[in-house]
Amino acid sequence: MDTKVWMYLVYLAISIGLTIWVAGALSRNGLVFLEEVFTDSRLAKAVNSLLVVGFYLLNLGYVTVAMRHSDPIDSTSQAMEELSMKIGLVLLVLGALHFFNVFALNRYRRGRLRQLATHPPLAPAGRLPMHPAYAAPAPVGRPGPVAPPSTPPPPPTPSTPPTPPAQP
Repeated sequence: MDTKVWMYLVYLAISIGLTIWVAGALSRNGLVFLEEVFTDSRLAKAVNSLLVVGFYLLNLGYVTVAMRHSDPIDSTSQAMEELSMKIGLVLLVLGALHFFNVFALNRYRRGRLRQLATHPPLAPAGRLPMHPAYAAPAPVGRPGPVAPPSTPPPPPTPSTPPTPPAQP
């Protein structure tokens, strides 16, 4: 076998090994993050499995597409240089996929937490009456007379209890 075939074999072995190792590490350690994001462990495990499958498909697809090298390779040093370039690109793709996943999931998590924070912890017990002295002023720039503030209603006076009718 020539040097180019050996380079391809080493490239595939290293790239596939790296993909499997990174996918396992991300799946194992990312499950905790996904459980916190989705607050449902069953959903988190399902999303984790889907992310691993997508990770394998994208990365192994990239590895196979990037394997082709059209120039002839004459020496072992040339093969090593090309191999390091190809494996470096695989690692960059792995890192970019990981960054994108974490970014998207963290954005979803923040949106969910923000949505939960907008609801008051308790329902309102009632409303305070609006005092006329604090009524909103007339809109600015609108011509017309300004009405004087109305006087507050007098406080209720204690009334005497009704007298019962006389019985015969």
